[in-house]
Amino acid sequence: MTNTEQLRETALAFRALHVPGRPLVLPNAWDTAGARIVEEAGAAAVATTSAGLAWDLGTADGDRLDRESALTAVARIAAAVRVPVSADIESGYAPDARGVGDTVRAVLAAGAVGVNIEDALHTEGAGPLRPVGEQAERIAAARAAADAAGVPLFVNARIDTYLRGAGGVEETLERAAAFLAAGADGVFVPGAVDPVTVKALVEGVEGPLNILVGPGAPSVGELAALGVARVSAGSSIAQAAHALVRRAARELLDTGTYGTLTDGLDYAGLNALMSRAR
Repeated sequence: MTNTEQLRETALAFRALHVPGRPLVLPNAWDTAGARIVEEAGAAAVATTSAGLAWDLGTADGDRLDRESALTAVARIAAAVRVPVSADIESGYAPDARGVGDTVRAVLAAGAVGVNIEDALHTEGAGPLRPVGEQAERIAAARAAADAAGVPLFVNARIDTYLRGAGGVEETLERAAAFLAAGADGVFVPGAVDPVTVKALVEGVEGPLNILVGPGAPSVGELAALGVARVSAGSSIAQAAHALVRRAARELLDTGTYGTLTDGLDYAGLNALMSRAR
């Protein structure tokens, strides 16, 4: 089987995991150890978190990480696990639609079969969101690049209306319709967790809906009952892990004790997991 054929089969398997009412649950990872732990825990796929990845590579989130660094890390993660991998590529690691197509080709070369592409703008002085038409062009370029490669890449259009305070259900549905028409396969709306809002989005989006979860959000079961097809932890696991680092460091430096480390993973078990052949 060629690499393209293998990627195609993996991409089709990943697509099939998006079932409204029986959501794909993604505890997002940012390194190979985390990816293997997520896989071992039973996840059907591994998704990266752009924030966790950026922090791990020594930079801030928000379109500050370069394409090569990001996708080198994605390639390591994809090579470490047996399940499908979806890459959070922020706004595409490119200034224009053509560059987004180049990024998608690099994503496929890295072994990932899904991408998140966000519509937030992080340029100083710019509006909170990219204009609908411009973002649709970027999604269309991602779709065209994947189609030309013969891989049914799952393109998840992230809409940041709620995260950036740039609109509600109506504005989100308008963007969702445009992005799906441009070639997106699903819609990701971080920041929307109120059940009434989530239900309205499920009913109004003509594709699988992805919701971001964390402390205070409805449970996976509650979101499933609303018809959600994908549930992501985003950067929350990375944030919790880094909070543990800070607590442990402060305890060790301030009191000279080690109670924070009590529930650490077993060295031999973790070492064995990382010694495992893919």
